Amino acid sequence: MFSNAQHLVNRARLPWLTGWLNRLQDALLPPLCLLCGAAGASGRDLCAGCAGELPLNAPACPCCALPLAAESKGPCGLCLRHPPDFDRVFAPFLYRPPVDYLILGLKFNNRLSHARLLGELLADALAARAAGLPDCIVPVPLHPLRLRERGFNQALELARAAARRFQVPLVPDGLRRIRHTTPQTGLDARQRQTNLLGAFMLSRPLQGKRVVLVDDVITTASTVAECARTLRAGGVTDLEIWAVARAAA
Repeated sequence: MFSNAQHLVNRARLPWLTGWLNRLQDALLPPLCLLCGAAGASGRDLCAGCAGELPLNAPACPCCALPLAAESKGPCGLCLRHPPDFDRVFAPFLYRPPVDYLILGLKFNNRLSHARLLGELLADALAARAAGLPDCIVPVPLHPLRLRERGFNQALELARAAARRFQVPLVPDGLRRIRHTTPQTGLDARQRQTNLLGAFMLSRPLQGKRVVLVDDVITTASTVAECARTLRAGGVTDLEIWAVARAAA
């Protein structure tokens, strides 16, 4: 089943109709595991067995959350050589099956039930670490053309779950994507970085704030890095990234 992840990307879709039907189905049917179809546990769309198979991102770089070897400690080499504009990243899962299946299903097959589950899993992991909370939460924005095509912003859906759980103000339009860029999928690290230069602008005053930026998955960190540069230029004093998953280098 997990091998079907790429198939989800290629399926034709009607975003608004599909999203409405998914929400109706979620409201009428009892929770079933989104990965195997068994009865969900604790009122969630995930069974206990599949929950135990979720790949944890540990150990990881405390700065960028890059997965590290078991014996590694401290920041990764890249963060030591080139400290990023964000202070730290928290990404509790690895971007591999079955987490990639859930994320791809959300982004490319309009499965908003996946957003609910992923948001709950991220919030659970955040609650378990017992760290301080930010002043506000800002999602990584989509360009209006991409948003119209998809019908929703997956980062915003995940940010909603965290904001509800921790009662932190959500600023959905804190950042705007002002340049329609080539999709990052298929680009190498250097191309991803160049592709996003100048793509974001600050649209809400956040000077002096402790801000969390939310995204679904971090691969090369080029998207969150460009967002971070924009937020720092706007006077954000502490910037943490929350993402569901982190890809290996």
